[in-house]
Amino acid sequence: MRFASPWAFLALIIVLLILFYISRRGKRGSVHFSSLRNARAAGGSLRRRLAFLPLMLRLIAILLVVIALARPQMGREKVKDVTRGIAIEMVLDRSGSMGAEMEYGGGRLNRLEVVKRVFEEFVTGNGAELSGRPNDLIGMIAFARYSDTMAPLTLGHGALIRFLDSVDLVKRRNEDGTAIGDALALAAARLKTAEEDMAKYSDGGEKEYDIKSKIIILLTDGQNNYGRRTPIQAAEVAAEWGIKIYTIGVGSREGVKTVRTLLGSFKVPSGGGVDTGTLEAIAEKTGGIARVAEDEESLRAIYAEIDELERSEIESVRHIDYREHFVPFTIAAMVALLLEVLLAATLLRRIP
Repeated sequence: MRFASPWAFLALIIVLLILFYISRRGKRGSVHFSSLRNARAAGGSLRRRLAFLPLMLRLIAILLVVIALARPQMGREKVKDVTRGIAIEMVLDRSGSMGAEMEYGGGRLNRLEVVKRVFEEFVTGNGAELSGRPNDLIGMIAFARYSDTMAPLTLGHGALIRFLDSVDLVKRRNEDGTAIGDALALAAARLKTAEEDMAKYSDGGEKEYDIKSKIIILLTDGQNNYGRRTPIQAAEVAAEWGIKIYTIGVGSREGVKTVRTLLGSFKVPSGGGVDTGTLEAIAEKTGGIARVAEDEESLRAIYAEIDELERSEIESVRHIDYREHFVPFTIAAMVALLLEVLLAATLLRRIP
């Protein structure tokens, strides 16, 4: 408990003055007798023993009123975790060349499956080098010739992983291609309006989430060959909006692709390759880093590096919610005064 107006306790001086006056006045009777010896021998009545009650009740009432004036308050501490997180757009290449195989867990999977599995470890953690990103807004864009928003920026990472499962290699030839520039431009546009999108879903109350920084993680195994924007143009826009781009080239220049025919499945070299020059230029222009991953372990190590570079913060804001509690003291003071008046007018009435 605390008192919002502790200066009110100065009024207790009144109580002390009353007690001092009573003690100095002494006991003086209205009727004088030559001797009180027989009266003392007879003892005191109950009314005489309780004669102090009216004065005591008045002093108690004054004390209770003073406490009420001091405004007693009870408070309960509340703790609110205000998160300063990072808004992350994952941009995944799902073009046909991502069907080339690479090592994973002692076996071989196509590049897209490896990228999806390690990406999931980055988001949720793997209990080892990746601790997960529970406090970050993460969205996902998949692209081939065209770019699609697979998941909006969200803190609900369980839903994000379900959307990730639906990302497959492009199946139609007229949709195949690698439009890196358009995909980066779409991701940058999503990040630019992240605060506005969050405000639409907030209740207008106190700000509970603060976007510390915005980044794009691009994973591709090819070279830009479609789209209206070049990767450098998209990087310039991202840099203007304060967005970093981390680029990851997946696979080497010559991957292995499984081709299924009527005669069986055959592994053949796949051409193309990672345009490392462009990826490095994108990262340099936006303040990110560029890396190449040729297998599961190197890809996981790159994610661990990004994990260290981009960390979220949680700030605990503590405040105390106080409630006024002067009413019970006021009521008690009124009761004490009423009892004083009632006793002084009836059972403990003094004459004269």
